[in-house]
Amino acid sequence: MRFCIVLAVALPLVQGIRIIQSNDDGWAEMNLRTFFDVLSTAGHQVLLSGPAENKSGAGSKDETPTTVDSDGCEYQSCPGGSPPTGANSSDPRLNYVNSYPVTSMKTGIAVTAPKLWNGAAPELALTGPNIGGNVAIQVPFSGTVGAAVEAVKNFKIPAIAFSGQTGERTAWNQATPLSSQIYSDLALNISSTIINSGKPYLPDNTWLNVNFPAVSDTRCNNANQFKYILTRINTGLVSERDADWCGSTRLPWETDVAIVRGSSCYVAISPGDANDKTTANAALQQQIIAKLRPILSCLP
Repeated sequence: MRFCIVLAVALPLVQGIRIIQSNDDGWAEMNLRTFFDVLSTAGHQVLLSGPAENKSGAGSKDETPTTVDSDGCEYQSCPGGSPPTGANSSDPRLNYVNSYPVTSMKTGIAVTAPKLWNGAAPELALTGPNIGGNVAIQVPFSGTVGAAVEAVKNFKIPAIAFSGQTGERTAWNQATPLSSQIYSDLALNISSTIINSGKPYLPDNTWLNVNFPAVSDTRCNNANQFKYILTRINTGLVSERDADWCGSTRLPWETDVAIVRGSSCYVAISPGDANDKTTANAALQQQIIAKLRPILSCLP
C-alpha cells in the first residue's frame, strides 16, 4: 500500500529543473526511489545515480567502479557480474555505480547526465533521504553528505542532503513505509522553496544538511504537522555569532531540534560549508534565510 500525503504548504513550481539524486544506502533503496517518484511527479527531470550496494558511513571515499560481484546489486536489483556502472533496463534515469556515494555522484554528473540531457548539466543535487539521522559528529562520515558536498565543491552544483530518524532498509519493490512517503514530501517542500527562490539556488560552496525527526503511526504522521527550523551542524560554543534570526544571533543545534525535540515534529535545516562540512558563516546563513523564509519557523 502506498501512502499519498498532500502538502497544504507546498509551493507551486514555476517549472521543472534537472535534478541529480544519490544516497549512501544504495540505488534500489525505498527512500531514494520514493523521492525519485515524488520529484518526477512534480515535473522535474530526475537522474538517479546511486551506489550498487549499501555504502553507509563512507564519507567522501572515492574509488573507480568495479564489476559487480557474484551476489549482484542490493536486493538482487542487478545480477552478479554486471558492469561497473549500469541502468535499469526499462528506465535509463535509474543508474547504479558499483563504488562509493561520492563516486556515484561524480559519475552521474560527469558521465550519465550529459548523455541523458544532451550535454546539459544538473541544476540541483539532492541526496537521501538517508535511513537514520546525520547530525553533529555523524556528518563528516555520512556518504549521503559526502555525495552532496562533492556536487557543491567539485562541480559547483547546489546540493541538499536529507536524512530521517525513522526507517529500516526496504527494497524498491516492497510496500512504501509511511516514513519514506512523509520524508519525500517534506524534502520536496524544501526543494521547491529553494527552486522557487530563483538562481543561484544556494550561495557558492554552501549546502544544506536537513534532518527529519522520527515519525510513527501516532506521532508526526502527517507532513502538514512539521515545522522547519534553521539550525547549526556544530554547537557553536566557540564559533563566531550566527545570522540574526528569531531574536537571536545563535542558531539552535540541529541535534537538539531534530532529536531531542523530535516529538514536536521539527525539521532541522543547517547551512553547511563544503570546505569542511561544518556550519556556514552568518553572511551565508542570511542569504539562505531569505530563500527559505516562506517555510521557516522559530522555536517557541
